[in-house]
Amino acid sequence: MTVRLPPARPDTDDRDATRSSARGRVLVVDDSRATLTLISSMLRSWGYEAVAVEDPLDALALFEAGEAPFDTVLTDIQMPSMSGVELLRRVRERDRDVPIVLLTGTPSLDSAIQGIEFGAFRYLTKPLDLAKFRETIERAVGLARLSRFEREASVVARREAIEVADDGLSARFSRALGTLWLAFQPILGHDGRPYGYEALMRPDDPKFPNPGTLLEAAEQLGRLHELGRLIRAKAAAVMSAHPDRGALFVNLHPLDLLDDELYSADAPLAAISDRVVLEITERAGLTGVDDVRGRLHDLRALGYRVAIDDLGNGHSGLTNFTLLEPDFVKIDMSLVRDIDKSRVKRRIVRSMTDLCRDLRIAVVAEGVETAAERDVLV
Repeated sequence: MTVRLPPARPDTDDRDATRSSARGRVLVVDDSRATLTLISSMLRSWGYEAVAVEDPLDALALFEAGEAPFDTVLTDIQMPSMSGVELLRRVRERDRDVPIVLLTGTPSLDSAIQGIEFGAFRYLTKPLDLAKFRETIERAVGLARLSRFEREASVVARREAIEVADDGLSARFSRALGTLWLAFQPILGHDGRPYGYEALMRPDDPKFPNPGTLLEAAEQLGRLHELGRLIRAKAAAVMSAHPDRGALFVNLHPLDLLDDELYSADAPLAAISDRVVLEITERAGLTGVDDVRGRLHDLRALGYRVAIDDLGNGHSGLTNFTLLEPDFVKIDMSLVRDIDKSRVKRRIVRSMTDLCRDLRIAVVAEGVETAAERDVLV
């Protein structure tokens, strides 16, 4: 059973921990002392810890010294000793996840393009729109802390290694596609009423004893698009015949984002796109996909929503959160299993759901099997 969660309610004995987790640590870099003082004061008035430095080299020294992690970096672009874009590039060499917000009073296309290239979280112009600035900080810090909780959760995750022999793999894969069928896992709301279904592929072939082996073979053979199209067509056929069955969650390998058919108005899922949530699985990461934001914008324009799958298994880095800006996150079943017996899991999941609530991201818990697990989650 899968359960869509309501916002978390902290236990009485965990209120202090939850309250402290709402704070964030922000590094502010600007060669103007007046600007530095103003921004730092604003951040502190909003409850953040602000660390202010005038020289980008001093900012890099903090990373080199292994200072406590920052949840966000704010940096001016035009500074004498080093540009903000260069600081962004060099910070990325040391920390690939921390959100970096670029600030400038003289915006230019070149600096914006470079900022995107090196993974800037946002590009804001001075004078700052305070409402937009505050929202940017809240979202950046929230995503950073969510990513940190996710990495902590990976300690308790267990993943099975799958090996598939190469000999005759292509022929076996083709035969397995002919046996493929879909199971539809119900997703319940926290009130117990049906919310939708997740389409799960099932190969009926002894050479591929579980879905992971078939996916592994598709990766090795370069046939991911073929597999993805088949799954989406089967899922669309079933759910189109049942318009009363709610949302449809469909898994996407990151490389499926490169399949032109996915963006076609004539694709099988397009007719029911307003019911479809595309779950981006992260086993392969997003590094091989260009213009992720643009691709997701196009999918959302067609009516699709986006989810990050398997939150808590160690693969959901902050870079993916900032790229995908998901509508849903799905908590991995490794965190759900026996959550009623584990204080660590309860605290991790509570922190995740609190942050997702603040970011207006819906949360789904996978693999709920017992009443005790359900009662803890809802």
